[in-house]
Amino acid sequence: MKTLNVSNASKNFGERTLFKNVTFTINENDRIGLLGLNGVGKTTLLDGMVNQEDLNTIDIEKPKDYKINYLKQQPELDENLSVTDAVFAGESAQFKLIRKYEASLNEFNTHSDDKKIQSRFFDLQEKMNAADAWQMESDVKSILNKLGITELDKKVADLSGGQQRRVALAQTLISDADLLILDEPTNHLDYQAIDWLEGYLNKFKGSVMFVTHDRYFLNKVANRIFELEHQNVTEYDGNYEKYLSQKAANEATMAAVQHHKTQMYKKELDWMRAGVKARGTKQQARIDRFNDLKDDLSDKREEQGEMSIDIAQQRLGNDVFKIDNANLKFDDKDIIDDFSYLVSRGDRIGITGSNGSGKTTFLNAIAGEVPLDSGTIKTGQTVKLGYYTQYTQNMDSDKRVIRYLEGIGQNVHNNDGEKMSASQLLDTFKFDHQMQGAFIRELSGGEKRRLYLLAILITQPNVLLLDEPTNNLDIETLTILENYLEDFKGTVLAVSHDRYFLDKVAGKLLIFQGNGKIVESYDSYSGYLEEMNKKEQERHQQTKERKSENAAEAKSENSSEKTKLTYAEQMELKKLEPQIEKLDDEISKLEAQVNDDSNDYTKLMDFQKQLDEANKKGDELMERWEYLSQFV
Repeated sequence: MKTLNVSNASKNFGERTLFKNVTFTINENDRIGLLGLNGVGKTTLLDGMVNQEDLNTIDIEKPKDYKINYLKQQPELDENLSVTDAVFAGESAQFKLIRKYEASLNEFNTHSDDKKIQSRFFDLQEKMNAADAWQMESDVKSILNKLGITELDKKVADLSGGQQRRVALAQTLISDADLLILDEPTNHLDYQAIDWLEGYLNKFKGSVMFVTHDRYFLNKVANRIFELEHQNVTEYDGNYEKYLSQKAANEATMAAVQHHKTQMYKKELDWMRAGVKARGTKQQARIDRFNDLKDDLSDKREEQGEMSIDIAQQRLGNDVFKIDNANLKFDDKDIIDDFSYLVSRGDRIGITGSNGSGKTTFLNAIAGEVPLDSGTIKTGQTVKLGYYTQYTQNMDSDKRVIRYLEGIGQNVHNNDGEKMSASQLLDTFKFDHQMQGAFIRELSGGEKRRLYLLAILITQPNVLLLDEPTNNLDIETLTILENYLEDFKGTVLAVSHDRYFLDKVAGKLLIFQGNGKIVESYDSYSGYLEEMNKKEQERHQQTKERKSENAAEAKSENSSEKTKLTYAEQMELKKLEPQIEKLDDEISKLEAQVNDDSNDYTKLMDFQKQLDEANKKGDELMERWEYLSQFV
């Protein structure tokens, strides 16, 4: 059994310690979800496992042939390559072999008489056979299609940031590995792609360690949870649901311990105030114990400080947005087609749909950042808008955190009417005094997103537009945001593919179906997705029935051209029926294998390929049988 042991992992940034002496083991078939507040060092730890020089100290023990594939939060792809070439540009042994073979093939086609070139070409052919690398191209196309990438010849430079990330994910998944390290793998994936990725990772032969904000994904994939907090890693067995149960039990135990320590502290404090002279050994020991207890309680109070959002909002009237006959195209694609809708006070609207259907553009139109081609969007007079965009805006990296926040909002009050300083606000969002004085460029990507969220909220909006708010926010921050939105007296429009977030926040859905079509649903997001799956299965069945009907029509159209069968055709027809029956049995068995969750990815792809070929052959045989049988 292959294992990877990490010990003594430490990282400092100047005076700030992210983590120290972190130790853990990754076993075969582990599915480890790495949790922690933004900025505690999750990505830094993952980076250090791949590039040890990134950390101050780390010791890694693993077999010599142990392979790690790493999906970074910000992938690095050659923008001059096509999608397919970019996938094969990875550093795995198979990718290198394929590139060598392609180069050798070009040489062989040009200089086929050269003995050295011949020898090198045939040697690489044998290596391709031995490595089973011929299947790789088919596998790449299949994975890219599942991830929503279909234009394989398109240049990487012409892809959106989300599409580039999906190409990088395909590159990470396709080559052999003992361990997959994935930093936010569900970012920029729609539900279908996330659902497929869940199944893929559960069937993956090796181990997986991943950071994600998607709690449903975490619950379905993880069988261990690592939580990075207080500069160390705490391990929990089981999925996210079991983690929450264990965490709650631990917190209850800690609360009891803290209560006991507090009572001891009070007694010791009474003793100290009584003025007992500490001249003897016992008295000095008691003073030392008092000081230790005082320090311990002080540390615990700092550690257990809870993040909260307590910011007052302005009054909102009944009218928020009135959309009349709106039409909008973007890059020659219909985003909104003759759409009318009324958004009222208190609405909680989840906006979802496939990637590229125009959800973000719709929010930009609502915010007045993109003009409609025709129609109107009327904004209520009392609307105070807060727009949390996908990408952090207007954040000067050379500013200090506290100065940035002071420049955005002054005279901010909480719900009790108390004035809050920028420092107090930052405290509530887990920015300690050291971080408040740091430059923004020194923050992690997640910390910047948390600061950006706070910057939006301190303007005291009564209408919130949230574009993929779960991307790059840690689970604790998301939970606090969700709780805040439950009590928010204004209106919320949130674009998201995060099932957990939408199930908790959205009261209704606007589904972007593409080509400008938008439909409303009062179902939960999970309920809507289940209904869509049922309809997809029904459509698949209807497609099969239509094929049969089309074949029958073709038979009728061709009936006038022929009146009877030749002897050879009679023999062919006689053999067709048992061939079709045998093939139907084979297709049923293959369908069962494709739907069997116990099969690994390699087997699944092989069975799917066989099933596609069998279905194609079955259609051909059935079409031939229907044609011949009309003349009997």
